[in-house]
Amino acid sequence: MELTWFGHSTWRVEVGETTLLIDPFFDNPKTDTDPEEVDPDHVLLTHGHADHIADVDRYRGTHFVATPELAGYLGDQYDIDDATGMNLGGTVELGDAYVTMVRADHSNGIDTGYGTSAGMPAGYVISDTKPTQVADEESETFYHAGDTSLHTEMRDVIAPFLEPDAVAVPVGDHFTMGPWQAAVAVDWLDADVAFPMHYDTFPPIEIDTDDFVREVEATGSPADVEVLDGDETFHLSEGY
Repeated sequence: MELTWFGHSTWRVEVGETTLLIDPFFDNPKTDTDPEEVDPDHVLLTHGHADHIADVDRYRGTHFVATPELAGYLGDQYDIDDATGMNLGGTVELGDAYVTMVRADHSNGIDTGYGTSAGMPAGYVISDTKPTQVADEESETFYHAGDTSLHTEMRDVIAPFLEPDAVAVPVGDHFTMGPWQAAVAVDWLDADVAFPMHYDTFPPIEIDTDDFVREVEATGSPADVEVLDGDETFHLSEGY
């Protein structure tokens, strides 16, 4: 599995021959990538805020996955009709990837507008094997937490049953978890490697990522913290 961070919460996840793009928002200071250089098979949206869906129009003709409310909005506003609406707890098979939509605690107005809801916000657990209650030591699994606060489902459901090897957690504070809560999340998730995301895009979420590294160490978590540069790719199969 290959994981590429394009800044903010935008990730490309390559599972076998299948390419997924999460939360396309390329107008951020961490990336130099032109959105049209990325050619995903599927686009996953965690919620409807502008800094997560700003570039969806660059992917017309691509299959989208989102909550039913957000999928409907894509059709109405962007003429994106190839969209699968799903909800929390569901798993869909997308090529070589199995994608499970999980809880995130956040707001979810369309484009941060008032009175227009995109349903529940979400995170995604992406694996090369179908999730079951039987542990699979050979599987590779990535958890994108979405925009969220700390919640115990990370400890009680995602860690023991979905078993992520790598996790990307928001650390910018103000709108999501900050470094210390994100560090607790990493500890609860019992992953091998953790990536910070959703930081430094605009002033309220500017942080020193060293704070996150120190907070993870303070929990006693054995996870390796990888602070990626924008447009950098991490190969999960190498050492994890």
